[in-house]
Amino acid sequence: MACIAFETGETFRSNIRNAAGSGAVGLIQFMPATARGLGTSTEALAKMTAVEQLVYVRMYFKPYAGRLKTLSDVYMAILWPKAIGKPEDYVLWSKGTRPTTYRQNSGLDVNGDHDITKAEAASLIQAKLARGRLPGNLWREA
Repeated sequence: MACIAFETGETFRSNIRNAAGSGAVGLIQFMPATARGLGTSTEALAKMTAVEQLVYVRMYFKPYAGRLKTLSDVYMAILWPKAIGKPEDYVLWSKGTRPTTYRQNSGLDVNGDHDITKAEAASLIQAKLARGRLPGNLWREA
């Protein structure tokens, strides 16, 4: 739920679209190719309720069963599966070596050092988890 909160800007809306224009949509920001691989489309996903879309979230995560040992690994399954199981200081993207990908994800560079680490990206998810555990934070259909 913390990952979904982050990916949807805490709206939990199944039709939310990526603000950067990547074509991603939904609870875990399904990319068009990912949606096709799951036998659907981003258009169809956007028309589903959050509960209906959870079927596709489950399908998406199924190949990672048994590999997601930490919250950061769960988020890496969504953001950058190559980083699953890597140490927390693993650099996902660096401004010097992957400038476009870095730019698209620069908001994850918490310390501003031009390297986005697994820990930095996951810290934002951890913050959503902490916020979600506060009294009175019950999810309501948006």
